[in-house]
Amino acid sequence: MAVTTNKAKTEGVSWRRYKDGESEQDYRSSQERIFQSSWTHKCPEYMLSTPPCQGSCPAGEDIRGYLNIVRGIEKPPAGVTWQEYAFRRVTQANPFPGVMGRVCPAPCESGCNRNMVEDHVGINSVEHFIGDWGIENNMAYTSTAPESGKKVAVIGAGPAGLAAAYQLRLRGHGVTIFDEHEELGGMMRYGIPGFRTPREMLDAEINRIIALGVETRLKTRIGSDISFEQIEKDFDAIFMAMGAQAGRPLPVPGAEAPNCVTAVAFLRAFNEGRLQHVGNRVVVIGGGDTSIDVATVARRLGNVTKPGSHDDRPENVIAGHMASDVASISAREGAEVVLVSRATVDKMAANKHEVEHAQQEGIEIIGGVTPVGVVVDANGRATALRVADFVMEGKETKIVEGTERDLPADLIVSAIGQGVDFTGLEQFNNNNGLMKADKNYRFPGKEHIFVGGDVLRPHLLTTAIGHASIAVDGIDAFLKGQEVDKRPKVDVHHFDQIRKWLEAGHEYNCEIHGEAWGTSERKDILHNFEDRSQRHVIPHNDLFLGHFPNVARNIREVTVLDKEGALGNFEERLHALSEKAVVDEAKRCMSCGQCFECDNCVVYCPQTAVFKVKKKDNPTVGRYVDTDYSKCIGCHICADVCPTGYIIMGMGD
Repeated sequence: MAVTTNKAKTEGVSWRRYKDGESEQDYRSSQERIFQSSWTHKCPEYMLSTPPCQGSCPAGEDIRGYLNIVRGIEKPPAGVTWQEYAFRRVTQANPFPGVMGRVCPAPCESGCNRNMVEDHVGINSVEHFIGDWGIENNMAYTSTAPESGKKVAVIGAGPAGLAAAYQLRLRGHGVTIFDEHEELGGMMRYGIPGFRTPREMLDAEINRIIALGVETRLKTRIGSDISFEQIEKDFDAIFMAMGAQAGRPLPVPGAEAPNCVTAVAFLRAFNEGRLQHVGNRVVVIGGGDTSIDVATVARRLGNVTKPGSHDDRPENVIAGHMASDVASISAREGAEVVLVSRATVDKMAANKHEVEHAQQEGIEIIGGVTPVGVVVDANGRATALRVADFVMEGKETKIVEGTERDLPADLIVSAIGQGVDFTGLEQFNNNNGLMKADKNYRFPGKEHIFVGGDVLRPHLLTTAIGHASIAVDGIDAFLKGQEVDKRPKVDVHHFDQIRKWLEAGHEYNCEIHGEAWGTSERKDILHNFEDRSQRHVIPHNDLFLGHFPNVARNIREVTVLDKEGALGNFEERLHALSEKAVVDEAKRCMSCGQCFECDNCVVYCPQTAVFKVKKKDNPTVGRYVDTDYSKCIGCHICADVCPTGYIIMGMGD
């Protein structure tokens, strides 16, 4: 697969040391002034910031932390491999590294500062490797927290509900998950096809959570099988994570035809093993990742040469009828699959690689059109989707006259969004098909009820995991009778420099830290260290990008199928990187906002004021150098040559 890079960005980071409008002589003069300067009142300060990858991760993973473990900068404790140590770091925030390493669209990579050098770090591929390693090596979760005696009901067994159960058990609270399906996983199981999330991998990651002592009540719907009032009586707190598993039908005339179905119903029927063929021609309406999943599943299922009874029609199977095993006794033929999107192909919300793979599989994608109606026959079945070009006038869609055309279809699938089924729980509907919550994800007016996942805001799986983590902090405080704290501006799982200091056996005098910044002799504080990670995400222009040479990204191999090859092929397409490639990829991380031991500050300091900390005094990453105040003249060269932006000139401000 081709690697795309932004040439303009690459050319923008040059080895030229002077600004536009200056000559090289101007620059040389300014350099001489720096080296001839005397002193200022400012000295180096080591400021821990949040890197943009972590700030962009909805689950709040300590991405820089586990990349530094993989690359060998942060050493694991004795007797622990780097793979296990990285696994433990990832799963502090996200108990599904195998799933997310495959299907997350990786907003962390879009935010990565390395994009300003040549190409982002392959964070998703590193997580993929770590997740698979954890499964292959039977990693298990353990909780050292004492049992609190408190019980929490989790409604919904999707990513939010399972992640909440995991975090709650780590805090010692009892958890019971209620879900109306036969198996755990929510949209990870019933929404994403198995060739993107292999079921044995998904089961392994779910079973780790259940093994912590989580109770489950499957095939149980709150509001009908059990009243919500009964749940309130039996449990001390409730986490509502029902998800948005009710698909939205097309809002056009004729969409009530039986062979017009929603993407949620289509994918659930497929993932339950009921849907085995789709007919000759399928039209999918959407533009997001779900529409791509539907289209690629339809391409793989295809049509069969010996259709059975009417009950074997795809729409009847999707509606829940039992079908005979027609597909196993019939030859498969390819189905023509068309995906229609209001957005143009280049502006579709779906992952661009998935769009390209769908097109390579022979799926036709028509962008920039809108559905205007469903054409039905005398029996009321859909025979085509009518679409047209359009323009937007404010928020109103205006059809361009004369552009209507019909796309023949045996099955029409609407992938235009999802909603929440509030049957039996109508009191929680905010009249927009979702639930309300405050910044701690607590339901207004109900101090014991918290909310997370698609029921709050339909988004990514990793977003649901982040909701759960924040909500559990609130649930834990509530169960302990504490006030729920105000959330930090940068709300993620931060690297804890002080914890690392204490782990290394050092003292830490938190009472005098701020007052003792001005001394380089104290051994019971972190010398001139400031943690701004809860309020500052470090941008690329705070880094010294010229330090980083162009290094090509290590890209995972993908099995790319053509039209014929896709038919009946349900094998996983995305392949993990090798261990060596994963380590090499982690080394491309620029460790934004934290020391990665490059030695620049030590080498370039003209006063030899910056020095390496002795190994016995250096707990781990981030505590690599100190400053001798008796030598420092405040010339700021160390800050200028710090690639990661970890050194700033302060302490006198």
